[in-house]
Amino acid sequence: MLVVFVSDKRPKCADLAKTTDQGRVELFKTTVAYGGTYTYDGKTMKHHIDTSWNETWTDTDQVRGVKFEGNRLILSTIPAPSAVDGKLVTAVLTWERVQ
Repeated sequence: MLVVFVSDKRPKCADLAKTTDQGRVELFKTTVAYGGTYTYDGKTMKHHIDTSWNETWTDTDQVRGVKFEGNRLILSTIPAPSAVDGKLVTAVLTWERVQ
């Protein structure tokens, strides 16, 4: 599995090679990305992180609550400090099957 989240307020740069260090920081702060394998036990999903934008997540398991509502799959994190600003957040991702 691969997850890439980006902010809707993500900065745009015309030429990445000419982007300042502060511009790169802003790009980093507005992205969450990780990949690996996963397991599902019927209640929770564990993402086994092989690679991540945040090296503290690499080689860890990220646990997600799982809920099904009709054609929707809803994944949610446990409350944790945000990697961006340290505030306590719960992230919710909803997938909907298109018929």
